[in-house]
Amino acid sequence: MKKRHIGLATAGALGAAYLAKKVAAEKKVEKVAEIEEEINSRYYGDKQVYLIGGGIATMAAAAYLIRDANFSGKNIHVIEGMKILGGSNDGIGTNEKGFVARGGRMLNEETYENFWELFNSIPSLEWPNHSVTEEILNFDHLHPTHAQARLVTKDQEILDAHTMGFDNEDRLAMTKLLAASEESLDDVTIEEWFGPHFFETNFWYMWQTTFAFQKWSSVFELRRYMNRMILEFSRIDTLEGVTRTALNQYDSVILPLKSFLEKHGVDFTLNEDVVDLDFKPGSEITVTAMKLGNGETIELSEEDIVIMTNGTMTDSSTEGDWSTPAPAVTEESRSARLWRNIAKKKVGLGNPEPFFGNETQTNWESFTVTCHGDKLLKRIEEFSGNIPGSGALMTLKDSSWLMSTVVAAQPHFKNQDPDTTIFWGYGIYTDKVGDYVKKPMRDCTGEEILYEWICQMGWQADWDEIIKDVVNVIPAYMPYIDAQFQPRKMTHRPQVVPENSTNFAMVSQFVEIPKDMVFTEEYSVRAARIAVYKLFDINKEIAPVTPYNRDPKVLAKAAQTMFR
Repeated sequence: MKKRHIGLATAGALGAAYLAKKVAAEKKVEKVAEIEEEINSRYYGDKQVYLIGGGIATMAAAAYLIRDANFSGKNIHVIEGMKILGGSNDGIGTNEKGFVARGGRMLNEETYENFWELFNSIPSLEWPNHSVTEEILNFDHLHPTHAQARLVTKDQEILDAHTMGFDNEDRLAMTKLLAASEESLDDVTIEEWFGPHFFETNFWYMWQTTFAFQKWSSVFELRRYMNRMILEFSRIDTLEGVTRTALNQYDSVILPLKSFLEKHGVDFTLNEDVVDLDFKPGSEITVTAMKLGNGETIELSEEDIVIMTNGTMTDSSTEGDWSTPAPAVTEESRSARLWRNIAKKKVGLGNPEPFFGNETQTNWESFTVTCHGDKLLKRIEEFSGNIPGSGALMTLKDSSWLMSTVVAAQPHFKNQDPDTTIFWGYGIYTDKVGDYVKKPMRDCTGEEILYEWICQMGWQADWDEIIKDVVNVIPAYMPYIDAQFQPRKMTHRPQVVPENSTNFAMVSQFVEIPKDMVFTEEYSVRAARIAVYKLFDINKEIAPVTPYNRDPKVLAKAAQTMFR
């Protein structure tokens, strides 16, 4: 009888809990409906929104304006300094002259919360009646990543990269870093935090080349990455956590987003710079006019909004070809110039100098190889054990340039012919003299860069046969590609919507978003969402950073990895 009473009591408690949960869910639905009704009733009149820069951050902001603010697309204006949209999400070329992707933007299913949510509402161009999110995740699940040759020595030996290589000093320094306060890490570099042994570990070679860190990068950013990407710590040797798009990011991400915005009437102006902004006098931050590079001025009304890209990693990049090195940089970064100009005028707009003031520390160089047929890709596959699209990065750890390559699933470009193949690579130390080509990487032609890589792979005896199939090798030198990792103070990155702003926000890898990590698509999309929701007073949830670093199971696995 007693047991029966307990059972009835338990059942009653469960029933009450279920009812309370149901009521809470219903109230949440009602609240969302109320918010939607309020937003849909808004009248914006002749209000205009100007988005400076045409990368994923501003394009995402335009999508949020249309989707979540019920704002008219015809009153949204995107102004881009280049002749093409996409910013750092690029991919272009032809079968005859070769293709180029300056970099591959890796995605992550678990931690790109706002990216997946946004692109779940952007229709796929390749898969009717499905979203871009569905398209990407479906492709990735069908083509899982599992690198089998993550680290390769100068003797072409594939290392057992499952072993991290830490000693007790390394483990102690890493533990202290994760426990340190962010405020205590102003201007501190990774090299200042860790001892010399740390930089000889398998972990460092893999983490450095996966995320493009340098010894002189900010240890603050390493801490953010370790907390945010702690799931990847235990699988850094296989890169199983990498989520790949079916094609390059311009074709797979930018084109469907652009199509969505065009269907809603968004106005795009290409090949036009915004070089300065005028502000209303006083303590408030209110943009009153935009100065264009052609000498024109766009006057703003009191209702208008400006969302500006305050820094671009791929600004001022240059490209070479088979017989020509990528030229030296002769022009200032467009986005940094604009940021410098406005930072002088108002407090709270950050400081671009730590990021855009030291090209020797912030550059690296990529190269895209285009071939007729798949002989070279087959050779890579036989060496690595990975079919195209399954291997992620293969790093030649002893190469003086620290070269890494990626063979994507083929085709990698929408207009790529079936008998054309491509792969992509990069070198971190562009000022170092090659081991076989006795020149700094940044002074090398596409032919010389490929030859250095072929020699590193031990295939130089077959060079004449290999190059018969090569269409082109396009080097891309990027002077600021690592700028977002530079040591700096907390105050150097401005808030997305600065304090005292009435109509102005900034979106980029150079704004401050608590707990999140730069050099990611998620950072750009999250910044865009913050900007739109704050400036338009949208009372909807911004997907928070998932706290995997507080999950006991994840932490236990990370602790085990430290001793592998």
